[in-house]
Amino acid sequence: MSVDKDNVVKIANLSKISFKDHEIEKILVDLNQIIEWVDQLAEVDTDKISPTFSSFEDDKGMKKREDIVSDGDYREDITINAPNSEEGFFLVPKVID
Repeated sequence: MSVDKDNVVKIANLSKISFKDHEIEKILVDLNQIIEWVDQLAEVDTDKISPTFSSFEDDKGMKKREDIVSDGDYREDITINAPNSEEGFFLVPKVID
């Protein structure tokens, strides 16, 4: 797989990025090099390799904390500075009809 100049221009337009002609050529070369590198990775036989999720054996020595969801208990401190708020929420003008 490779990228041509039309692909670079299309991707740039979709991304809302503008390039000069000499920049497009450099990006074209860079993107094709990246794609070649990814294609090389696809050639590696990983069928007998088990995934590694941590570099620590059984996560020994890793300090972990509980994943607790909290609002921080400072809602009133934040909304007190708002021009309009109600029941702890910001009130803003309607944007969509």
